[in-house]
Formats: sequence, C-alpha cells, structure tokens
Amino acid sequence: MPRKVKSGLIQMSLPMTEGEGSIDEIKKAMLDKHVPFIEDAGKQGVQILCLQEIFNTPYFCPGQDIAWYASAESVPGPTVELMQEYAKKFSMVIIVPVYEKEQAGMLYNTAAVIDADGSYLGKYRKTHIPHTSGFWEKFFFRPGNLGYPVFETAYATIGVYICYDRHFPEGARALGLNGAQIVYNPSATVAGLSQYLWKLEQPAHAAANGYFMGCINRVGEEKPWNLGRFYGTSYFVDPRGQIFAQASEDKDELLVTEFDLDMIDEVRSTWQFFRDRRPEAYEDLVAP
Repeated sequence: MPRKVKSGLIQMSLPMTEGEGSIDEIKKAMLDKHVPFIEDAGKQGVQILCLQEIFNTPYFCPGQDIAWYASAESVPGPTVELMQEYAKKFSMVIIVPVYEKEQAGMLYNTAAVIDADGSYLGKYRKTHIPHTSGFWEKFFFRPGNLGYPVFETAYATIGVYICYDRHFPEGARALGLNGAQIVYNPSATVAGLSQYLWKLEQPAHAAANGYFMGCINRVGEEKPWNLGRFYGTSYFVDPRGQIFAQASEDKDELLVTEFDLDMIDEVRSTWQFFRDRRPEAYEDLVAP
C-alpha cells in the first residue's frame, strides 16, 4: 500500500432556488454540478475523494417538509452505482454522502464508501442527530446503527464521521482505535458559533488520535430555508492538529492536496495516547 496519498474534497453551493424544479430535478441539477469537479479530481490523480453531507440535495433540515422523504434512496442505489462508475474510471476511492432509505419510515444520513476498482465497501450512518435551532434532523433521520466502521481501500484505511458527529470525541476515538488513517467529515454548517468550532474540534480529534482528517462544508445560501450562510472553508488537518490545506469560504471548489501516511507513525511514536489511555477508568462515561 503506498504511503503518499493525494486526496480531494468538493464543497458546493445549491444550483437552484425556490420554485425552480421538483425534488428529482433539484437532485439531478446538484449531481450535474458535481460531475465536472469529480472528473477534474480524477484527471488530477486524486486517489481519495469526499463529497459534502447529502451532496445531491439541499440541506433541507431547517424545515419539516415530508416531501423530502421522497428524495431518499437505497444504498447501494442509483447515485452510489453511478459514483462506482467514476471510481472505476479514475481508480479513485469516493465517499458518497446521501439520504438513505432502508425501508419505509427508516431513513438515515449516510455515507457510502467506494473503492478504487468501483466496488462498494460499505457505509457509515450518522450517529448523532441534532434537533435544535433550525437543525431539525430528527424529523428526517434515524440515528446510525452501524457503529464506527473503517474501510480498507486501495490507498488508505479510512473512516467517516458526519457533521454534528464532530462535536462528540467518543466516535472520533473509536475510529482511531479501529484503525482509521484518514477520517472524513462531510458537513453542512452555517456561520455563527459553529464557525469557531469548525477549526477547533476536528484538529483536536486529529491530534488526540494521530490521524489525518478531511473536513468538508457547503457554500452559499439555500432558499427557501434561509438557515444562514454555509461558509465552506473545507480543509485537511494532519495528525499534529495542523491545518495544511484549506478552501475558500464562498466558492464552489475542489481542494486537492497530498500527504504522507508515515506521519501517523512518527506522531504516535511521540504522543503515546493509545498506549496511555485507561479505559477501565472511564466506565462512568458510558453508564446509562
């Protein structure tokens, strides 16, 4: 397995506004807007690409419109199968966050992981579901029930944590203990308090667990929800907690960078957090 990895993140704004199409038309427009960026990533030799949270719809959770239930799809399903074609075409691992329908009334905020040969490796379902201040996600999503899986891809062992999950260090630690070398966090977060936390929590997770992170956020404003301005600033952070590549606050953008996985061994040989942790002393943290 190569040690140097070239990775990419795509941050994107909504191409349509209120009254400009059906749910299917909006999904198609969002997908069509992403395709040139996905192809650009492939042409640049990106080995692992991650898209933003529920990449092919608006962030519809500021409302409570049951019409959006119809936008959910199976995983694997049509969107994941299409991304499998791009993954195979460019020998590129792709993390594909979508709205998943397991069956009627069982809907999840999910990210599928596709390997570089186009094979479907599995999925992560968002574990922590917010329901406050316009983020009415419990109306749309069940809590994830698949734990914190990691995926051995052609280029690295990766994990996924989704948006609000980043406020909880427990899952970030579980991903590290499970062997993740890179953790991707596809998100949808707006200006305000979270903008400060955006550059605080994920570098802390990376440093505490000695792995790389790729953190993706949307850009622009989405009507008619008017939750606020998605401030982009997608970035990569290294196992020392240092941000080493960052996108703009307001542009549709493919952020590409390269990094060396050997840094994980180097950092963990200095900071022995996994050796020195004391799980027997933490039982109260998981008491009912």
